[in-house]
Amino acid sequence: VQLQASGGGLVQPGGSLRLSCAASGTFYSINNMGWYRQAPGKQRELVATITSGRSTNYADSVKGRFTISRDNAKNTVYLQMNSLKPEDTAVYYCNVQSRTFYYSPMTSSWGQGTLVTVSS
Repeated sequence: VQLQASGGGLVQPGGSLRLSCAASGTFYSINNMGWYRQAPGKQRELVATITSGRSTNYADSVKGRFTISRDNAKNTVYLQMNSLKPEDTAVYYCNVQSRTFYYSPMTSSWGQGTLVTVSS
């Protein structure tokens, strides 16, 4: 699975951005999809995940501000980020759990990362 993320950029505090990540390639199914981020000097952390049944999970730091969604027809996961804060500045990575064939084990794929900078 290849992942192409887009939508990062520079935004002022309080602003909004929408990240997208499209999966392509050969696969039998895509299960969980998610977004992670890594700020300078810090470890990568979970931001939000969404299951194939659209159950969602969020980091406490983004609850009520970020919304994760997916379009299964387009094999794409989105992250709508509102009320952005300077501490949201990070490289955001998408992650997909997928199976190549119905009998294959689940594999994890990562996108290339997209930079989000929140600054005035």
